[in-house]
Amino acid sequence: MKRILLSILLSYSAVYAQQRKAPAYPLVAHDPYFSIWSSSDTLNAGTTKHWTGANHSLTGMISVDGKIYSFLGKFEKVYQSVVPAADERPQVMAYNESKPSSDWANINFNDGNWKTALGPAGSEPSQAKTPWKKDEIWVRRVFNLNQISRNKLFLQIRHDDKATVFLNGKEIYSRQKLEGKFIYIPLDDEAKKMLKKGKNVLAVYAVNTGGPSFLDVGLVEEPSGEDAVRVVDAQQKSMQINATQTIYQFTAGKVDLTLTFTSPQLMDDLNLLSRPVTYISAQMKSNDEVQHDVKLYFGASTAIATHTTFQPVVAKKYSSNNLSILKAGTVEQPMLKRAGDDVRIDWGYMYVAVPSDYKSMQSISTTADAPKSLLAKGDKDAKELTGEKLVLNTVVPVGKVGTIVKESNIMLGYDDLYSVQYFKANLRPWWNNNGQQTIEGQLALAFKDSKAILQKCAAFDKKLYNDAVKSGGEAYAQLCILAYRQAITAHKLVKSPDGEILFLSKENYSNGSIGTVDITYPSAPLFLIYNPELLKGMLNGIFYFSESGKWNKPYAAHDLGTYPLANGQTYGEDMPVEESGNMLILAAAISKTEGNAFYAKKHWKTLSIWAEYLSEKGLDPENQLSTDDFAGHLARNANLSVKAIVALGGYGMMANMLGEKATGEKYTAMAKDMARKWMQLADAGDHYALTFNDKNTWSQKYNLVWDKVLSLNLFPKEVYEKEVKYYLTKQQKYGLPLDSRKTYTKSDWITWTATLANNRKDFEALIAPVYKYALETPDRVPMSDWYETLDARRQNFTARSVVGGFYIKMLEDKLKK
Repeated sequence: MKRILLSILLSYSAVYAQQRKAPAYPLVAHDPYFSIWSSSDTLNAGTTKHWTGANHSLTGMISVDGKIYSFLGKFEKVYQSVVPAADERPQVMAYNESKPSSDWANINFNDGNWKTALGPAGSEPSQAKTPWKKDEIWVRRVFNLNQISRNKLFLQIRHDDKATVFLNGKEIYSRQKLEGKFIYIPLDDEAKKMLKKGKNVLAVYAVNTGGPSFLDVGLVEEPSGEDAVRVVDAQQKSMQINATQTIYQFTAGKVDLTLTFTSPQLMDDLNLLSRPVTYISAQMKSNDEVQHDVKLYFGASTAIATHTTFQPVVAKKYSSNNLSILKAGTVEQPMLKRAGDDVRIDWGYMYVAVPSDYKSMQSISTTADAPKSLLAKGDKDAKELTGEKLVLNTVVPVGKVGTIVKESNIMLGYDDLYSVQYFKANLRPWWNNNGQQTIEGQLALAFKDSKAILQKCAAFDKKLYNDAVKSGGEAYAQLCILAYRQAITAHKLVKSPDGEILFLSKENYSNGSIGTVDITYPSAPLFLIYNPELLKGMLNGIFYFSESGKWNKPYAAHDLGTYPLANGQTYGEDMPVEESGNMLILAAAISKTEGNAFYAKKHWKTLSIWAEYLSEKGLDPENQLSTDDFAGHLARNANLSVKAIVALGGYGMMANMLGEKATGEKYTAMAKDMARKWMQLADAGDHYALTFNDKNTWSQKYNLVWDKVLSLNLFPKEVYEKEVKYYLTKQQKYGLPLDSRKTYTKSDWITWTATLANNRKDFEALIAPVYKYALETPDRVPMSDWYETLDARRQNFTARSVVGGFYIKMLEDKLKK
């Protein structure tokens, strides 16, 4: 049966199936800022990126007897500005938010009555200096040219949402959707002929269709000339993605290369988990039984330490603890000044380190000069360099490589100095919470313990895979593997001023919130399995927010702020039933997992306030948002009602564990009574409705899963069975829709819904399309949990921690033991 199911699931060519393993592949995975991915099935086919899509370029080449092969990344294209965009330096824009006359894009149009400001244009002051508040904007950028370049010219543009561009009155670009990152559009000969010596104008009409607006535009050229380095691509033979490692195998001429990226996210060791060091291990051997002269090159762009690539950085090289080290960070160092969603870190420092006995040649170069580093004859360049778009280069002279494997290890690290702000207190990372540690010390420890750590990671990866297969089958196991590093990396581990663990999430490509309760809720199963202390670290901030008096409402807050500033809720609307239910259920899950309610006892007064609120408001919720806030407000939400009921049952369970029998009996009886009423209110014949007032609707009742996982026994098993049977009639190509309103879905909720099944066949039938989505989505980004079931297109969310929810089936099995 399993083979038949997978045959149906993997309905694409055998060659493609061998190549495609994930939407994107984690290479460096530590926290929301130090997170680098490959979006290509072949590692040397594209530039590596931060999860937001910005280039965080890692490059690797190997010289075999003087012939150079590329195995990691693509060197970034180097453009020179003709008309700089504002990401390079602020530029004056003339703008108008009222429709001008029809000749507004022409060179000689008089824009003297238009407003002027520095670009870019946008609605968010933190990102834009030209205010764009209405739906439409008209922008003119006048520039002068002394000569017309013979090189290839490109329009450089980023826009949110629609944009049409004119050059000297002629339309050269139009796109009716947003471009969230700069794109480079080549100008054809006809467009290039429009340029004149002297005065020219770029004119843009842009439309914002909802959400924030943004517009930045310029012209760039591609310098002529050929690279001094002749490079061919190494042939990728295979790749494997495990929980903590991503492994590639290449053939580079007469040498075989195994390249392994290991981010040792082992949750039973918080010091190791928080250490911001990834291992990049290269194992090399001859494939023709002859020895070959081998050199290994590794390059890391200093964009890893910037928000935008034009921020000046200072880079230097030095030695410490028997390591050769390259270090880079911005000149400005704006510590914890930049908050938001589509944001990279621009404070702290990145590091590349290798053992000194490698006798490596390290250098700092511009991006344009980086490919030449492998040809360098010595190590004579400057010890320090300041500039834009630099690269940290390391060349390891491996020497003679024969049939015995030779291995070189490179470490990539990041010291953010201070990680988050927590109610106005700047907190250091967990590994240095006392301020007495150094990143050089961490790099030295990482190298000293590397063999043992890598072995431990490999053993953990194997056990996780086997456990997941046992719980849910092959497709389920692969989804759990894809989720592991993504879920952990969307958090930062710190210690509160009171000494409590804080494991704070970032709501990636959702709204950038920090410590969001309804992000914690779906991600919790992973952490309940491997270390419940980390789940406590997600809840502690919300408890403190209420218990300190900073949040005085009778229900739980939604979030703690906007990452990395956790100074109080910034989301514009409360979710009273949602977040109170989440907090109670998660406290109950911790109690069940640990076999005691000590953690709940510490916060019993607060939990009791929330339980009382749900007892009054939970059965038939008023018009409000739930965690699926993208679907809008909903009154009488049957699934939200389930959450309240299960939360009250969990509260009763905890009360009994604490010896408060009267309270336990009261709330358990209350929850069971509410469950009976719910069955009547939601009954729609062969299923249960989305809302109590419309029986022609349906929805995934994923919140029911906690009744089953925690063995609360509030709802009869027949409720699960009726729902699962109905869901199987509603599946689309890429999964079960969230509810009857739309055909999009949430992958985390599908895994919860599938766990309601009472047999393996139905569970795998619901899981299979989700894995098919992961393999076939055209969006090559870290896995989105919100996508369209008809065509596998992501709806927006990217790289979120909620995929930790995939582990719900494994959690159920663990708690049954």
